[in-house]
Amino acid sequence: MPPFGNACDFPAHKVPLAHPLTRGTGSVSIRSMAKAHKPSSGSARHSKGAARSSSKSQKKKAFPPPPPAQRGGVELVDPRVQAQLKVYDEALALFHQQKFARAKQELEKVLEGPSKELADRARMHVKIAEQRMKPSQEQNPRTADEHYQRGVAMMNIGRWDDARESLDKARKAAPKADHIHYALAALDCLTGEADSALANLKVAIQLRAENRYHARNDEDFAFLQEDPRFTELLYPEKDGTAG
Repeated sequence: MPPFGNACDFPAHKVPLAHPLTRGTGSVSIRSMAKAHKPSSGSARHSKGAARSSSKSQKKKAFPPPPPAQRGGVELVDPRVQAQLKVYDEALALFHQQKFARAKQELEKVLEGPSKELADRARMHVKIAEQRMKPSQEQNPRTADEHYQRGVAMMNIGRWDDARESLDKARKAAPKADHIHYALAALDCLTGEADSALANLKVAIQLRAENRYHARNDEDFAFLQEDPRFTELLYPEKDGTAG
């Protein structure tokens, strides 16, 4: 049996390697910790993508909302404003057709709407319409046509007595003028005189048959719509008679 020697007798490369193993194990732990803290490339891309998405969402939120639909500075979001605008357009159409009395009535409805812009415009047109309907103070009608024109102007502004005075003078000066009888019939309807309206309308139709068709679509005769005599006068074909 070979003799046991002293620890010092071991060759240099046989010396226990406790310390080198300890250092190696320590290095492995440090590298492992370092790897654990280092983000993967996929995580980095996800973080960058999230940052860009957040930045984009912030940019989108920064844009103001689109302005409401407008026409000529008037907002059209409120349905009541849309209805007010429709009446205003219809009133302007009547105004341009020089039907100032009816235009004025429609424009006055616009004044009651919610849009101040439309109300201000309507108020301006009401004043113009009133000026157009107002006869000149210097006017001194002499002929039948001049009396007729003044009578119609008075009707348009609701001055019934003045209108009747002028139209009576016109009829006296031109008793065969169908349009004067027609105007008197319309005035009678506006003042609630059914018998007189029917009598004047009948004369107007006898003088000119086309007045029958005009009266069928004339709003001034709405007062007589329920009167059977009015129906017989305007639709003689229903009972086999001709006016």
